[in-house]
Amino acid sequence: MIAWLLAAVHLLALGIGFGAVWGRAAALRGELDRDGLRRVFRSDTWWGVAGFLWILTGLLRAFGGFEKGTTYYLENHLFWGKMLFLVILLGIEIYVGIGLTRWRAKAKRNETPDLSVAGRYATLSVVQAGLVVSMLLAATAMTRGFGMVG
Repeated sequence: MIAWLLAAVHLLALGIGFGAVWGRAAALRGELDRDGLRRVFRSDTWWGVAGFLWILTGLLRAFGGFEKGTTYYLENHLFWGKMLFLVILLGIEIYVGIGLTRWRAKAKRNETPDLSVAGRYATLSVVQAGLVVSMLLAATAMTRGFGMVG
């Protein structure tokens, strides 16, 4: 039962996260007035919630004894590909997240943040959406037994 719930939450996080990061990109390309910034921040918050759920459930599924076992994951090339995509995604998120945290602080003080990087943040959000899709492709191939060493 726990394995099923972990898998279900992991998949729900996919929908939440993909929609949130895509929504963040769209909001960043829209008008960045007070309401526009609220849309950016709301999407960014949901992206963070999804990321937390993905990482938590992913760690439990891979290393908590609820799925195929740690050896299965560690000996699968596609798992390591997924982890590479995740590292790239997190690296991008550190950059964008620091910037949006600064924006939030300025907006809270009723100051205008430096919006000149909005286009860059939007493009990076689209790249992150592509990385999510790449991780999904690797995960579905893994479930069909692809990527095993030997």
